[in-house]
Amino acid sequence: MSPASVTINDVARAAGVSKSLVSLTLNERPGVKEETRERILQVARELGWTPHPGARGLSLRRAYALGLVLRRSPRTIEVDPFFASFIAGVETVLAERGNVLVLTVVPDRAAEERAYERLAADKRVDGFLLTDLLADDERIPLLERLGSFAVSLGEPLGGSPFPAVTRDYDAGIDELVQHLVGLGHRRIAHVSGDERMLHGRRRRERFETAARAAGIDPLVVPTDFSPEQGAEATKALLDREDRPTAIVYGNDPMAIAGMGVAHERGLDLPADLSITGLDGSQIGSFVYPSLTTLDNDPAGFGLAAATALLRLVEDGEAGDVALPPARLVVRASTAAPSGR
Repeated sequence: MSPASVTINDVARAAGVSKSLVSLTLNERPGVKEETRERILQVARELGWTPHPGARGLSLRRAYALGLVLRRSPRTIEVDPFFASFIAGVETVLAERGNVLVLTVVPDRAAEERAYERLAADKRVDGFLLTDLLADDERIPLLERLGSFAVSLGEPLGGSPFPAVTRDYDAGIDELVQHLVGLGHRRIAHVSGDERMLHGRRRRERFETAARAAGIDPLVVPTDFSPEQGAEATKALLDREDRPTAIVYGNDPMAIAGMGVAHERGLDLPADLSITGLDGSQIGSFVYPSLTTLDNDPAGFGLAAATALLRLVEDGEAGDVALPPARLVVRASTAAPSGR
């Protein structure tokens, strides 16, 4: 008999006990004498028994799945390497634990709410990973009402009953602005992301604080985090009579799009224009010139978030997780402005 074909009936027969005792033992439930529990576990190991996720879900009322609902354009997700790396980190944890990820992409708030309600009502997931926190995020009271578990990426405004996985960007953004100022830049612009999202707003606010501390009047162009809007913002900035000598983008895909616009305009990067991102995506090390950015480690976010959520689901409690701060990664896309 191969290990894959072993059932709890086989374990019960070999151990000389009932199927219900085997089920209680293998699902770590009370009601089994310690001597009997040890005998059942020993027989299960000898037979090579492994639990089937679906069967475990039926006995424990677990789905052995986590949910990720993204209210973003599929195009934005397609070109943003953060999500691919984040999901890879999540899947690393889930694969080791016999769990799966249920990913749903929705176009608007109404569809997002329906997705959470459907997944919770059908018990298709054990909890949710919350990304792209909003200033007034209605998902948190919704999931409270649904009785769902959740872990958020970032600390919500006004608090939350759910654990949060956070990374401090303030010191990294300060370091980035100081790096540009130290090179001699005085006209530094920020192409910010969607400011409905807390991380977009907080990055913009920190840039402005760091710029003013350096004696620079901050120039900000808001976008939706997409490369298309990043490119359009770059064109507008380069059309200015007092065009910036350095641009800090809200994410790496926008920075790479900005590089393309600058190359089309015939600019020499980084002598004519320094460009930076904020995401630390690996692709930034392969573009020309290689992209100065912050070390964000999206896969690490995924690992930490999935681990915390599974702990919450299985143990009923989990604490906040503070990841190492995002630090400056200097590459070839920043230099002293020409004519300095």
